[in-house]
Amino acid sequence: QQNETFILCNCTMARCIENNTIEIIPYECPPLENITCTNGKKPVLAYDEYYCCQHYVCDCVCEGWGDPHYITFDGLYYSYQGNCTYVLMEEISPHHNLKIYIDNVHCDPTEDVSCPRSIIISYGSQVITLINYNLIGAVELEALQDGVPLKLPYWQNGVKVLNSGLNLIYEIPRLKVVITFGIIGFSANLPYQYFGRNTQGHCGTCTNNQADDCMLPGGQLVESCAVMADYWPAKHIHQPDCQVPSVPPTTGPQPTPTPMTPCKPDSICHLLWSSVFEKCHPFVSPNNFYQGCVFDSCHMSNPTVECTSLQIYAAACAQAGVCLHWRNHTKICASNCPSDKVYKPCGPAEPPTCDDDLNEPTLNFTTEGCFCPDGMKLFNKESGVCVDKCVPVIICQECTCTNVVDTRTGLLKISCEFLQCNEKCDQGFEYVEPDSDECCGKCVQTHCILNLNGTKELLLQGQSWSPSGSQCEIYTCVSTAGALATVSSQIVCPPFQQDNCEPNTIQTAANGCCKICVEKEKACKIVPVKTKITHKDCQSIEEVELPYCEGSCNTYTKYSELAAAMEHSCSCCKETRSTFRFIDLHCLNGDVVHHKYIYVEACSCDLSECSQTASKARKRRSY
Repeated sequence: QQNETFILCNCTMARCIENNTIEIIPYECPPLENITCTNGKKPVLAYDEYYCCQHYVCDCVCEGWGDPHYITFDGLYYSYQGNCTYVLMEEISPHHNLKIYIDNVHCDPTEDVSCPRSIIISYGSQVITLINYNLIGAVELEALQDGVPLKLPYWQNGVKVLNSGLNLIYEIPRLKVVITFGIIGFSANLPYQYFGRNTQGHCGTCTNNQADDCMLPGGQLVESCAVMADYWPAKHIHQPDCQVPSVPPTTGPQPTPTPMTPCKPDSICHLLWSSVFEKCHPFVSPNNFYQGCVFDSCHMSNPTVECTSLQIYAAACAQAGVCLHWRNHTKICASNCPSDKVYKPCGPAEPPTCDDDLNEPTLNFTTEGCFCPDGMKLFNKESGVCVDKCVPVIICQECTCTNVVDTRTGLLKISCEFLQCNEKCDQGFEYVEPDSDECCGKCVQTHCILNLNGTKELLLQGQSWSPSGSQCEIYTCVSTAGALATVSSQIVCPPFQQDNCEPNTIQTAANGCCKICVEKEKACKIVPVKTKITHKDCQSIEEVELPYCEGSCNTYTKYSELAAAMEHSCSCCKETRSTFRFIDLHCLNGDVVHHKYIYVEACSCDLSECSQTASKARKRRSY
């Protein structure tokens, strides 16, 4: 329609004027406007739908912990104690085929409360479960696919799964999705660029508006997310059927007020507001985490559950760039790292190893966990063994693991031997030592190899050679397409007439092929020429040799005292030997005529009678 605008390509816009005429107009980006994220996170830049202009958005970050407490994508806090498998997040309109489920189970013998036992992630055609088998004591984490444990680290079908010792980390690099799952807590980090305004479930809607977070299937909003959570059982996961309210609520019941102070005198919840976490307060508010900690203090018989509130808050602080050493300020939140590892609150999700590939992308995400001590690194991603020195990867060595135990390290010794390089090269090639990280050199061609009549000739690049007895045939070594090859050529000599040479001057040219001589100066000589013979309407197809005679002869006029008159002597440069030759001429009417012509074989000066006309002309000039 007239004045309607639309995007063409490469951030170019067109506007319809009239009569099927359009004008090209620039696609102007609006100025950047700062926004405030309701979830307390820092805004990030994202492209518009045409990938032309950037604007600030709030990424979708959902957190859950304890028995359990949720902070939605938009930062709304609520607690829910349902005992089933629920939809934590799914797309309203499926674009990336990502669904996240949470499996909650009863976790306290004295209270009717539940804890997250596992996170189930369905992406594409694969379903991976992150599970903790021990909800009370030390964490026992495992990743499963179709009920079969995965060997970590795992990277297949666009999915990475890692284990930091305290957390399992699930990543979809293409979508920049990162999901962590620990003792009884989780976090789901989804970019707004791909999932904004298109999520529903326990984690809410990711619209940067808390008012629409408590949404039921179908789009109805209720006042309490604790009520909303009942309506999101997982229908596609093999779990017992859950009780779902048959009638949606008309008004949401008021949630049970959370106590403002812990119910246990030795609670560690106060640490969230203490100097231990003080550096993080300007970036992430501890209020929701403190509420969850107080709730757990009053409703869970296991005091270590309080640790999850501190753990999740510390993880949120780490993502905001604030690293906190908090576990050593408690007596009940031990890291339980093995003896060969040390606890770090902000370590790399993918720790460095001896066999790292610098071209392989790594997860840019920090997590707390059990890591190698400073100055050591993992032998490889699979072993989990820390070494203080990597075995030098020398490509000129072949190393094998022996059965001999190193008494100092307790590890099996490695035996290495240098590779034996094959330095023997074929004829025409020379061995060149490597000038890079390669182990062995290689054979480089230095000569062309010419096989001729059972013999071999080696030619350097640019060198030419002719066989004896055939000096007009030349073979030259040239470089083509990065290789040396021999090309042959033939010298074509110009026509040579021995009769035109001064006596004893005939010799062979420097090329060893053609004859040359000192020609007679202005003397009568035969001149070689090639031309087509024409007779009437007929002509030869190819040029033929048709030499002719040309040059000066001894012609003079002088006074004779004896005759008392002018004496004339004339000589003419003419043929002295010739033959008849025959050739076929092709005519315009299609006939072929057998034609005879004269071929001059020798020339010389021959006396002839001086013409009277020439004599009279000379007499007139003498007056």
